[in-house]
Amino acid sequence: MGLAEETVGGVSRLWGKSAARNGGRTHLLLGHLLDTAAVAEVMWEQYMSAALRHRLEEVSGGRGRLWFMWICGIHDCGKACPAFQALDDEEAAPVRAAGLVWERLPMDRRQRWRHDVAGAALLRPRLVSEWGSSESAAWVWPLVAGHHGTFPSVQGLKPKHREVQGRGAAWEKVQRAVVDVFTRAVGFVDLADARPVGALNRAEQLGLSGLIVMADWIASDSEQFEGIADAREISLASARQRAQAAWQRLGLRGGWKELAVPEGRLTPLAGRLGVTPRASQQELVERAWSMPAPGLMVAEAPMGEGKTKAALAAAEVLAARFGLDGVFVAMPTQATSDPMYEQVLEWVRTFDPALGAQVALLHGKRRFNPRWREIWESNGTGSVGEFGSGDEWAAVDPFDVYGAIEEDAEYGMSAWTSVATCGPQQGCDGPARWFLGNKRGLLTAFAVGTVDHLLHAATRTRHVMLRFAGLVGKVVVVDEVHAADVYMRQFLLEALRWLGQAKVPVVLLSATLPPAQRQACVDAYLSGALSMADAVCPVPEPAGYPCVTVAWALNGAPAAESSREVVPSWRASTPTRIDWLPDIALDGELLASTVREEVADGGVALVVVNQVDRAQAIHRALMEAGFEGQVQLLHGRLCAAHRAERTEACLRLLGPEAGEERPGRMVVIATQLAEQSFDVDADLLITDLAPVDLLLQRLGRLHRHDGTRRPSAFGEPRVLVTGVVAGEGGRPRFLPASKSIYGEWALLRAAALVAEAAGPLGGGTRQKGGWSIPADVPGLVARAYGETEVCPPGWGEAAAREVWRAKEQQREKNAEGFLLTRPREWGAPTLEGLHYAGVQAASEEQLDAVVRDGKRSVEAVIVRRSEAGYRAIDGTWIGVHGEVDDETVIGRLLDGTVRLPPRLTEAAEAQETGLVPLPGWIGHPWLRYAPALVLEEDGTAVLGKDRVSYDDVVGLVVQRG
Repeated sequence: MGLAEETVGGVSRLWGKSAARNGGRTHLLLGHLLDTAAVAEVMWEQYMSAALRHRLEEVSGGRGRLWFMWICGIHDCGKACPAFQALDDEEAAPVRAAGLVWERLPMDRRQRWRHDVAGAALLRPRLVSEWGSSESAAWVWPLVAGHHGTFPSVQGLKPKHREVQGRGAAWEKVQRAVVDVFTRAVGFVDLADARPVGALNRAEQLGLSGLIVMADWIASDSEQFEGIADAREISLASARQRAQAAWQRLGLRGGWKELAVPEGRLTPLAGRLGVTPRASQQELVERAWSMPAPGLMVAEAPMGEGKTKAALAAAEVLAARFGLDGVFVAMPTQATSDPMYEQVLEWVRTFDPALGAQVALLHGKRRFNPRWREIWESNGTGSVGEFGSGDEWAAVDPFDVYGAIEEDAEYGMSAWTSVATCGPQQGCDGPARWFLGNKRGLLTAFAVGTVDHLLHAATRTRHVMLRFAGLVGKVVVVDEVHAADVYMRQFLLEALRWLGQAKVPVVLLSATLPPAQRQACVDAYLSGALSMADAVCPVPEPAGYPCVTVAWALNGAPAAESSREVVPSWRASTPTRIDWLPDIALDGELLASTVREEVADGGVALVVVNQVDRAQAIHRALMEAGFEGQVQLLHGRLCAAHRAERTEACLRLLGPEAGEERPGRMVVIATQLAEQSFDVDADLLITDLAPVDLLLQRLGRLHRHDGTRRPSAFGEPRVLVTGVVAGEGGRPRFLPASKSIYGEWALLRAAALVAEAAGPLGGGTRQKGGWSIPADVPGLVARAYGETEVCPPGWGEAAAREVWRAKEQQREKNAEGFLLTRPREWGAPTLEGLHYAGVQAASEEQLDAVVRDGKRSVEAVIVRRSEAGYRAIDGTWIGVHGEVDDETVIGRLLDGTVRLPPRLTEAAEAQETGLVPLPGWIGHPWLRYAPALVLEEDGTAVLGKDRVSYDDVVGLVVQRG
């Protein structure tokens, strides 16, 4: 290459990984660049979706694999600067000896010159000059500048002190040489030869940036890539061998690769899923076949219609047609994620049994899912951390950053020690534990988890590109999309904009979606697809219910269609009787006596209330009256183990496969946990009043399954609506908790619509005999959220609406500060300045708080103090100081995790008296972050002015001080 000897000597001394941070062996910078490029090559062949490979082929002029290797490897070229080379005195000595010197560097951490920014600063002027295109350079340099998690503005590429970037001819020559040597080693003639012929759009750039980070993190694992301190031993050939071996050892893989197009249009439904296709399911799958481009699908159908199976079948069609490699299914809660995980697991195995081990469950309580533990925690074959390979929490520090180095200390992030490696996995079909690491879950080919993971990918947070990379190349399915409140909806709409721009097909599912929300989702997706701020494409009114709406953009033109013909529901609409049960007492006496009378001769009653205290009181009153029959209490203040056990019991006894196991007499008392994706069948529903869409969701548990044997008294579906009484002038009075949760306006309108079917609260004539379900569902939801007043005069509906509207607007505004993109920036062509206002969350807990604006609550692990030390919630001894050294004991301990009511948060976090981990937990990578709720020998603990206790039946009990 005609390089001077002193330049060669300098390049040969630059270090990329210090011995102190790399298993005791220095790794030269060129070695790390080539390792990363070689990992990228393996990812290209074995991980990336066909769709993304196709786009990279387009923008690189048919050299996609080579260009992907180059951009992944070049990411760390900025380490060739004094600011980085001076970080380790021992490593810096040979660099100085080679003639690369520097004066005193600034010590102020705020002025620290990061190597990711340094790389963009040295690369950008060369790209502009040698590519002859400022446009090409403009979208490439942020990929280098952002690989440590944030994208700076172009103004951020100018150091305040020249010394940090390198001053003088020697540094300039070495920096040029690092880029040139690496570029030629990868396979380009020179830097000019690497010029792309086109550009990815901004969302595609974000996905690509995440894959660069993934390649870097894998190549940074010192256990997989041993340091090479002699430049003569570095080559692309050896890097390729190292990368292939590491990929095999880590057990990494993609998903379908190139999925074959199904032979028949309904094969994904009838063949793979084994269902007799219903009309609504056929409609969704047929629409997936007919869309001319990746787009948005909105499926609206009654509860129990089989929307999720239809969505999976549609996902197969979309993936096969558009070159996608996997699926992410987003659920509203942890509780709803678990049964969906089971369903997706079985579905994925029909493609290839080995793919079952590639289905990830993404939520904080996954360790309590037995199938998860069976697949993901029993396959560890090597030594993982101090506490054994079977426990993921022992293996993965939740605040780690894989491959972190010294400069990350300013973010409070630790260096990585490869404890998430599960040892040799060659020839093993088990899961790759690498994906268990922080921020990496969505990178698995198939994932089921809470919708928060989708929302996180739309926040202006560090390493957002890694989350987004886990969505690009997949089909995204969002179930119960109506469950997102106005605050969360801002992040959902932002995610839809980015997914639309990235050409990611999205399937939204709902039984009760207001028309305005449907339109907002379509407009958001098309805004992304068209790269404009405010795309508006009116959605035609569907011909009926169920219905499917589809939207896409092709050649710059948007399109939106809805079902043009009536799609019959799988079962005829059923008249459902609605009656009032006026009651807002917290003692539970009236509801307990009512349910006891209703099922005296047998039957299954589901009682859904809006407040944990009320649920506990009803249960207490029912049991004190000597109820004979099965009773299950399900709410959010149960510890993790009890909640999982009871959810499973309800699904087993009242689910679609219950059969002879269905009890003759049973009462399930639940909070909003039973509102959605809770596949149980009740004979009678008693429910607190809630907004109409949520009320209808609760009705979806009533007479849900065909063939269920019922007592003759329950031949007609019947609902008793409570949690409300008639006030002055007949105006409803609500439970205070209901008003706090839902607001008065939505409850007033719900009461008015219920009154049409049940008669006035104070007694009077019904306007009609009840609701016809599901035929009345879309009309009720549209009226509940429409502009026309529905309440009687004197209820003060207009004033309540204004209060509601003001709060909604404020919540929308509150979300704006955390959204990934500033308003009206959808025309921006590059990632430059994406993190214009810094990052808004450093930990997963903080990130959850970003996308949910409700009152914060704290999770704690319940332990019981005994005379000699501590015991887990089930009585298991955990030592004098809470010491744990056995995986089984850790599991039993974490079984006692419980979420405290929000009103106790301040007391739980108080600096002097709040909850903290036990002394014996400090050295444990997971428990050291877990506050302990220590119940004294009398079974209680004091938090602020309140006294709390835990009862194995009713859960956490709070006695107000």
